[in-house]
Amino acid sequence: MVEESAPRTAFVTGGGGGIGSAICQSLSATGVRVAVADLDFKRASDTAKSCEGFPVELDVMQPISLEKAASDVEAEIGPVDILVNCAGWERFMPFVDTDDEFMDRVLEINLAGPMRVTRRFLVPMISRGYGRIVNIASDAGRVGSSLEAIYSGAKGGLISFTKTVAREVARNGITANCVCPGPTDTPLMKEILGEGERADRVLGAIVKAVPMKRIGVPEDLGPAVVFLASDGAAFITGQTLSVSGGLTMA
Repeated sequence: MVEESAPRTAFVTGGGGGIGSAICQSLSATGVRVAVADLDFKRASDTAKSCEGFPVELDVMQPISLEKAASDVEAEIGPVDILVNCAGWERFMPFVDTDDEFMDRVLEINLAGPMRVTRRFLVPMISRGYGRIVNIASDAGRVGSSLEAIYSGAKGGLISFTKTVAREVARNGITANCVCPGPTDTPLMKEILGEGERADRVLGAIVKAVPMKRIGVPEDLGPAVVFLASDGAAFITGQTLSVSGGLTMA
């Protein structure tokens, strides 16, 4: 009789947000146990209820918060096999209007945060000889994006960081890849765009530029993450996958 292998465990930062929640649900649908980590514990709990996950509060900018969240997950549902860094934050702003406080926040959440979380989970992954890291970057980090200079720089840095980690741990049974959403209909995007005629014009221009003539939805991202986190993608590492309806092609 062949013994069934234990289900994998995933840790998803920003798991209570639009894209993060969709990723959690997609992973759970494949039998993965999901730890839903979010700064907003209520959002994490709501997502966890929808996917039979384990909610934890996490501020990716705070090492103490990270250690508590990681330790709680490991004690409750076991070692983390799959890490998805999805937590992010942004505001549209001309670069010359930004200040150090804004820059520090964008870089901490979108670049330093994923680095910090990855380092915490990578060490035990190396010791076990298995791991899947999927970082949610952005097409803004691949091709640039007006009014998102610092965010684009952070996401571009995340892509380069992912490739470097992929090289360093390729012999340890660990892969590291990026998924880059294009414009996606999330609460954060609505918050950034605001409301009114200007927001409608901006959204209309975005839709017009996308070959598929729509913006993405969170559910478009989940399957890409599931694939890169699967054993079927064991020979894929250091890659960047755009999920943008063809807005960027490279």
